[in-house]
Amino acid sequence: MFEIKSSKLALNTISIYRNLLEDTVIKKLKALLDYISGDEKQLSIVLDLYNEFFYNLAKSEANSLEEHIIDKILFDENSFSKGFNSYKPSNKKDFIKEAVHIDLENLQLVSRVNPRTIKNYLLSYFSENEFKYIIQKLPEWTAKCAECNTDDYPEHINIIKKKLCDASSWSEFTEELEVFHKNYGYGAFAEYRAFVWERANGKGYFNGIKKPDSVEIEDLIGYEVERSVIIENTVQFLNGYSGNNVLLHGDRGTGKSSTVKAILNKYYTEGLRMIEVPKAYLTDFPDIIRNLKDRTQRFIIFVDDLVFGDDEESYTALKAILEGGLESKSSNILIYATSNRRHLVKEYFSERLGNNGEEVHSGDSVQEKLSLADRFGINVVFSSPDQKKYLEIVDGIAAKRNLNIDRDVLHSEAKKWELWYNGRSARTARQFVDWIEGQDKSDK
Repeated sequence: MFEIKSSKLALNTISIYRNLLEDTVIKKLKALLDYISGDEKQLSIVLDLYNEFFYNLAKSEANSLEEHIIDKILFDENSFSKGFNSYKPSNKKDFIKEAVHIDLENLQLVSRVNPRTIKNYLLSYFSENEFKYIIQKLPEWTAKCAECNTDDYPEHINIIKKKLCDASSWSEFTEELEVFHKNYGYGAFAEYRAFVWERANGKGYFNGIKKPDSVEIEDLIGYEVERSVIIENTVQFLNGYSGNNVLLHGDRGTGKSSTVKAILNKYYTEGLRMIEVPKAYLTDFPDIIRNLKDRTQRFIIFVDDLVFGDDEESYTALKAILEGGLESKSSNILIYATSNRRHLVKEYFSERLGNNGEEVHSGDSVQEKLSLADRFGINVVFSSPDQKKYLEIVDGIAAKRNLNIDRDVLHSEAKKWELWYNGRSARTARQFVDWIEGQDKSDK
């Protein structure tokens, strides 16, 4: 009973990591501990609380209660993980660190709540109950993490998770946690590298992508010159200097979107994050920027397949942020957009002829539409490859996959493929290699 009451009081003592008490698993554990620590207990309520906790822990992605709590500690958003931005005097930093030190001790105690301890206590309490055999059959969770779930996290997160799993005292890791938050941020932006801006009930929010597209820059064949311009701009931005917003435009299937995603995967550990914003939500730019501008990471707002029709509010929103007004200017945010069109706003022949409704100076409207792309600091053109370049891309992809196919056969089939399907592009080359690799393996 001492262990149960100690764990209950440990949860009540949490101060800096108080958000963790709202986590479903920890909340269910607290409800169980609170009830069985009381004087009067009913078996039906005990069983319900025990299994509610077990169900929610099993539903989580952690392999143990300890690992679940470690995950919550790493990604919690609190005055410590934010880096004390609101506390300038050093003595305030000291008292927060001391509170973290105590919280970590208490959370480690809670993380090792053992199901057998609880079951043994309940068997003793309900020793005269004819249904006590049900308690004996209650499922048991793993308290101590023997092996962490490393599938969904990058290496730097797995390293600190393992250190905490192996540590005899979590409180000794206060300084290391501070370094972790300084390097990788806090909250969802420490956990995820990529997000999609979504809306629910009229309110926008960042939805973290657990497994973003894993494409790497080394996987992309061709367009090295075009790609180097974007990489150079990104590195300059990450080094704390001014960067340019970038428009990648050109023919479909040439690797524009893949380039942006690959840049994120290469520079994520250097503090880069990416927010994909659908065109329909560009009017939310002020909200997005307010949420990002005070964070330590560098953000690329990614707008894919961009084109506007007439009178779209999102056009005005994008124009405003590209022009860098007081609301939209932030040194840690850039926009990377892709489009199949050089001119992002649709233009009609009637406008060229000066028949743009009742507007007297219709030519000014035409020029304004054509100038939107110019508001991006860097424009990079991805054009469809000629046949020589197309075959070079095919060769490069095939070599990366170690395909042992006669070069003449490979080229002959690649030419047929681009005639039958989508024309010459990097995407067509990859789709062709996917096909011929399957054919080659099925023949063996």
